[in-house]
Amino acid sequence: MEAVILTKDAYNDLVGKLETIQDLITRKERPEDKFLDNQDFMFLMKVSKRTAQSWRDEGKIAFSQIGAKIYYRMTDVQELLNSNYNKPFGRK
Repeated sequence: MEAVILTKDAYNDLVGKLETIQDLITRKERPEDKFLDNQDFMFLMKVSKRTAQSWRDEGKIAFSQIGAKIYYRMTDVQELLNSNYNKPFGRK
């Protein structure tokens, strides 16, 4: 086995980089922090612009509007899917 000797600064730099990598790996992005714009929402749900508008008008999906831009919170999309989830008859 070959030994590698690092200076204190090089060691501290390496440890700092490893901690940064560990933080990136272990950081959990919470769905409520994720927003989709209308285009991403339509692509994800495979619906037309008109269907997305109808769902908003009917109160099926919550949204935010800034000017002409529409945004959906990912947790609201999950809630929409969960509230319309139907299990096959006879299955638990």
